Amino acid sequence: MTTNAQPRTQWLGRWGFILAATGSAVGLGNIWKFPYITGEFGGGAFVLVYLACILAVGVPVMMTEIALGRRGRGSPVDALRRVTAESGRGGAWPLLGWMAMLCGFLILSFYVVVAGWSFSYLWKMLSGGLDGSSVDEMAAIFDANNQSPLNLGFWSTLVTVATMVIVGKGVQAGIERSVSWMMPGMVLMLLVLIGFGIFSGGFMEAVRFLFSFDAGRLSSEGMLAALGHAFFTLSLASGAILTYGSYLPAKTSIARTTLSVALADTVVALMAGLAIFPVIFANGMSPSSGPGLIFMSLPLAFQAIPLGTLFGVLFFVMLSMAALTSSISMVEATVSWLCDNKGLSRRRASWGTGLVLWLVSTLAMLSFNVGADWTLAGRHLFGWLDYLTSRWMMPLGGLGMVMLAGFVLKHETFREELGLSPVWHALWLFMVRYVSPLGILMVFVDALGITRVEFGRHWPWLLAILVAATLVGELASPRLRRMLCP
Repeated sequence: MTTNAQPRTQWLGRWGFILAATGSAVGLGNIWKFPYITGEFGGGAFVLVYLACILAVGVPVMMTEIALGRRGRGSPVDALRRVTAESGRGGAWPLLGWMAMLCGFLILSFYVVVAGWSFSYLWKMLSGGLDGSSVDEMAAIFDANNQSPLNLGFWSTLVTVATMVIVGKGVQAGIERSVSWMMPGMVLMLLVLIGFGIFSGGFMEAVRFLFSFDAGRLSSEGMLAALGHAFFTLSLASGAILTYGSYLPAKTSIARTTLSVALADTVVALMAGLAIFPVIFANGMSPSSGPGLIFMSLPLAFQAIPLGTLFGVLFFVMLSMAALTSSISMVEATVSWLCDNKGLSRRRASWGTGLVLWLVSTLAMLSFNVGADWTLAGRHLFGWLDYLTSRWMMPLGGLGMVMLAGFVLKHETFREELGLSPVWHALWLFMVRYVSPLGILMVFVDALGITRVEFGRHWPWLLAILVAATLVGELASPRLRRMLCP
């Protein structure tokens, strides 16, 4: 039984949530980062480690967030307040909801600038504005694109407006309807690009790069990359999944839905690699990660192949869709809270949020041009937004969620919501109590650059720590529960 009345709307079906959550997970970073780190750290060996990290960290945390959202039927703030009250717990735990909601908003405030690059390059591809003959010339075009505040501001504003138009129409008519064609459209365009890549001359080299099983290249750095990507790729601790979960119908299986999203996210990321790298290898270029791959190397490669403009347009349409499906998820928590707590209509809540978002994102956009020298402790606003959200707020929020679920809330809450068999429920509880927190702590420590964990030499110690934490946690869980929530 949920803690309050049903929300005004729910997803029309399980696939609505899967498409929306997958759209949230498949963003720009996933497309330009995951394929590269897969090839860099051992191909198939890295994928296996990544899938293990997804199952150990990503899936349990995502199941937890969906269950909390559906149980509380509200924004992250309202859902956590209701669920903790149901368990007879007070304290500061609802602050996790505020942090998640703020985290999603801050991520979006710099993400719309990056998403603007995709829309800008789609126009450049259509209008013939990408006529560089070398990577250096393409880099100059990219820099010129960012150095004009009017140009960059126009495209980031366009992303903001498109996001608010979709969110303002509601969960079913706006978000669900848009992802129901954007996600299949993305997959279709990826399939077309992969089909082209098969005949480009670099397809087999791309397959070897992505899938050759080379455990020798799987260093401790690669394992940490797998662990970190498994956590960040699913949009955890940013308010998006918890809010989307609040719209999930009561009879929908959270476990099967979560596994579907995790699998779809991984498959789309690998498909992106099969679409990108054949073109790169066919033109004798070296694979790389980040904006350089998407906005410098790839446009140059498209110029050198038959029908390159057509396939370049298809690629940037797909990339723009990926950016948009992520952006609508990051703002939904804020809009939901305003509708539930301030009595605003969805349209007013969306455009009010959009106005504040536009102001903050404009300041972040200026970090690339007129405000490049406006720094604090060596970082401009764009860098600070990225640093605070990815290195502090998301890991701490994820850690708080699993501690809340594992040691504070009543077990009946999750037994009813997850609907797992006793054996699978015990496994989920073990993961959220011990395995997921240890993984998130390692992501946190690595993100801050405090130390590097050498898995190859120290895995017995890590295993010993996990066993010791399990024993101590089980013996002290009643006391720990009282300490975490007096």
